[in-house]
Amino acid sequence: MVQAPVARPMTFEAFLEWYPDDGRRYELIEGVVVEMLPTGPHENIGGFLGAELNFEIRRSKLPYSIPRTCLIKPQAEGSGYMPDVVVLNRELLKQEPCWPAASVIQYGATSPLVIEVVSTHWRDDCGHKFVEYEAMGIAEYWLVDFRALGAVRHIGQPKQPTITICQLESEEYQMRRFVVGEKLISGVFPHLDLTADAVFAAAGSC
Repeated sequence: MVQAPVARPMTFEAFLEWYPDDGRRYELIEGVVVEMLPTGPHENIGGFLGAELNFEIRRSKLPYSIPRTCLIKPQAEGSGYMPDVVVLNRELLKQEPCWPAASVIQYGATSPLVIEVVSTHWRDDCGHKFVEYEAMGIAEYWLVDFRALGAVRHIGQPKQPTITICQLESEEYQMRRFVVGEKLISGVFPHLDLTADAVFAAAGSC
C-alpha cells in the first residue's frame, strides 16, 4: 500500500468527495488516505470468493448481492474501508442514507459478511477493521491469510496459510481458524461447500 500525502487528517465526507475516478482503490485509515495495491494472487482469491458466494446466493435464493466496489463507513471518525468482498442484504439497502448517491454503507446489518484478503499490512485487517466491523455489528468477517503473514496470535503456531472466520456472538467476534484440509463453516452461508484448499489454490502459481 502507498500512503497518499495529506496536510491534515481527512474526514470521511471529505474523502468521499475527493475520491478520484482513476480506477485505483483507496481507503481512509484514521484520517490518512491509503492507496490499495493488491497483488495478482490477492485479486485472484478475492475474485474466486466473490464468484463462489454469488453462486451460493443464487442457489439458495438469498436476498444478497456482491457489489463490484463498496466503501464501509465505520463508527470511528476519519476511516473508510473497501473490503475485497462485501455481501449486501438488498432488502436493507433502503436504510442506507448514502447508497442512492454512492456505494457506501454504514450499518452493519446491511452487510452480513465482509472478507479481507490479508496483505503485508495485515495489522489493519486484524486491528482497525476487526474492531470496527465488530462494533458495527457485521455478522461475519473472514480474514484470508493465504501467505501466513499475520502474527502467531492470529493464525497460530506454526504459521501456515489460514482463513479465520469471525462470527458475532453477544456483540463480540468469536474466531475459528481453518487450514488446508478443512471445510469452511459459515453462519451466513450454512450450506456453503468450500474448502480452505480451494481458496488457497485460487491464488495461482504467480
